[in-house]
Amino acid sequence: MFLTTKIAKLDRSVLFLVTCLVGIGTVAIYGATTDTRLDGLYISSLYLFALFCIPMLFIALVDYKILLGWLAYLFYSVGIGLLVLVKLVGENLNGAVRWLSIGSFQLQPSELAKICTVLLIAHLLGKREGQQLRFFQDLVPVCFVFLIPFILIMDQPDLGTALVFAGILLSMLWIGNIRALYMILILGAVIISIGTILWLYYANFDLLSKIVEPHQLSRIQAFLDPQSDPDKSWHVKNAMIAIGSGGLSGSEGIFLRKGYIPYAYSDSIYVVIGAKYGFIGSSILLMLYLLLVYRMIFIALESRDRAGAYVVTGFIAMIIFQVSVNLGMHLGLLPLTGISLPFISYGGSSLLTNMIAIGIVLSVKVHKDESTD
Repeated sequence: MFLTTKIAKLDRSVLFLVTCLVGIGTVAIYGATTDTRLDGLYISSLYLFALFCIPMLFIALVDYKILLGWLAYLFYSVGIGLLVLVKLVGENLNGAVRWLSIGSFQLQPSELAKICTVLLIAHLLGKREGQQLRFFQDLVPVCFVFLIPFILIMDQPDLGTALVFAGILLSMLWIGNIRALYMILILGAVIISIGTILWLYYANFDLLSKIVEPHQLSRIQAFLDPQSDPDKSWHVKNAMIAIGSGGLSGSEGIFLRKGYIPYAYSDSIYVVIGAKYGFIGSSILLMLYLLLVYRMIFIALESRDRAGAYVVTGFIAMIIFQVSVNLGMHLGLLPLTGISLPFISYGGSSLLTNMIAIGIVLSVKVHKDESTD
């Protein structure tokens, strides 16, 4: 009876929206891989979704507060341990060491590290119970928790995922009641860093080439000056043309059929949606994300436990930043970097991470009326 009551409290809107997003992703993966050597990959995606529904629903029925005690430290330690393990024995694919091979499955620990980091930061912020964050007692420990995975992920290298971590941190600090002055200083440092890179690119390119990694410099150059090396900007140019060719209601996706879009089934899945289903398909996708974020914000506002609200905020930021970066880089608004589109891109680690996150959000909804003592 107790279990039945919890099941009845599950947010059906969130479950429906996630299912719709995965459905769109499945159709897009089918469109990207049909008549290729990856034909049938969409079936694997459906199998993974069905399999990952089990941990998602299990976590949703378990009180999330259990995850925010000493277990938050344990999960964080395991997450960091996996990131270190990647550095030692990880698989090198396309010049990046980001994966651990577990049989036929390739685990990307940086994805799971998002969950672990959000849980621990929410635990630390929750101790203040809404009071303004102190610099040494609160802000420094939280930033330290963030910096460890951030540095390890940047070393893989994986700039896209590292940027998502930065977005999560800033969002959780803001909701956690950081002093406005500290936030201004942080954002100022970010703006100065970006401005310095832009200035060095045009004023002292040789110095910039010594500061940033070669692959990062290549992507900066392709973004700021696509004509300087057409080969480096080939991916983004084709992506923009393919999305534009979709028009209002989509096209046959000739750029996809000819193989002009690398990784169209994973990181570049949005290009498939833009090309084959046009402005209408893209709008439906963005509307679903908007509705999902709206429901998650509503759950955060309803939570009587601040730590629960902080957890949901972290996962809202995770989804928003991943969607923004993925779409931005394929529309030429941001430098190209490897990052998946939540619930849409093919990838076991990404899908598992996002579904665990949704499970925790659902748990906050289910247990919002229970005592926080």
